[in-house]
Amino acid sequence: MNSTIELIKQISDANGISGFEDEVLQVIRSNAKDLGAFSEDCMRNLYLEKKDNVEGKPVVMLDAHTDEVGFMVKAIRPDGQLEFINIGGWVVTNIPAHQVRVQNRFGKYIPGVVASKPPHFMSEAERKAPLDITNLVIDVGASSKEEIENDFCIDIAAPVVPEVSCTYDEKHDLLVGKAFDNRLGCASIVETFKRLEGEKLNVNVIGAFASQEEVGTRGATVTVNHVKPDIAICFEGCPADDTVVAEYQRQTCIKHGPMLRHIDARMITNPRFQRFALNLAKELNIPCQSAVRTGGATDGAPIHLGALGVPCIVIGIPVRYAHTHYGISSLSDFNNGVKLAIEIIKRLDKDIIGGF
Repeated sequence: MNSTIELIKQISDANGISGFEDEVLQVIRSNAKDLGAFSEDCMRNLYLEKKDNVEGKPVVMLDAHTDEVGFMVKAIRPDGQLEFINIGGWVVTNIPAHQVRVQNRFGKYIPGVVASKPPHFMSEAERKAPLDITNLVIDVGASSKEEIENDFCIDIAAPVVPEVSCTYDEKHDLLVGKAFDNRLGCASIVETFKRLEGEKLNVNVIGAFASQEEVGTRGATVTVNHVKPDIAICFEGCPADDTVVAEYQRQTCIKHGPMLRHIDARMITNPRFQRFALNLAKELNIPCQSAVRTGGATDGAPIHLGALGVPCIVIGIPVRYAHTHYGISSLSDFNNGVKLAIEIIKRLDKDIIGGF
């Protein structure tokens, strides 16, 4: 299997809602152990410093967040059903009738199903009522609270992730899997490091794999102050819009290259760095899209406000149906995002960064 595809599959399949990203970090460490020196902080932010960095050069921070949207057990009912809350943004109607994995107190993931009252037992009013997450439970097959606690060893606050395995359809260049927001970004950092091996650069490169983005970009608030970068590139799995808006409004289509957003709810992208990246993509014939977004946010929000301000762009890999069990993306978009980042890094120096 193509090593890039295998990297994406391993990182996508790893379990890790916000605050519980340990397994994701293990996979990243395993795949990048020869690419530089790792360190962590108490928030489980993971840092990878390129092995040939030299003191005194400007620092480029490559950001991606390790967490995924998921759920957490809120309470255990007497009949063994698990009440839960969402971690990160979900549309409630996308949640039921899917399989999940519930982590027990020993770290083992237990399979379960998101269930609701069967229609056979619903009143007319219940059938017509809007769906609320409080009407849903997770069923792991238990019949009592005692069985949940003693046999399944599941406690309240247990993290829950979608039960999905990543696949790749080579004929149609389609990846399908969970957590592409933002495991595609994590894989992008590792792949960028791999492809930069042996390159003589005028900058130092540090990868920052940030925790807890889906609950308020919390990890990156710490990473930017730890790394103190001179410039930053955020890799993201961005919601694709090619199936949900009119054709003339489409700005994030799969198989059309990475998307660079000019603005979102929490960041106006540095226009000089943004133009540098877009012009370079055009010059090198790297497929690329640009977008104006009125909502959403990325780790770029805290990063661009770090220190005295950090020039920052977001290279987004389009993901259809982000924040659901199944995302759809294109490997070509992933590769073109990595290629663009590499070409940017190879051209950066103190003078160019100072001009942003």
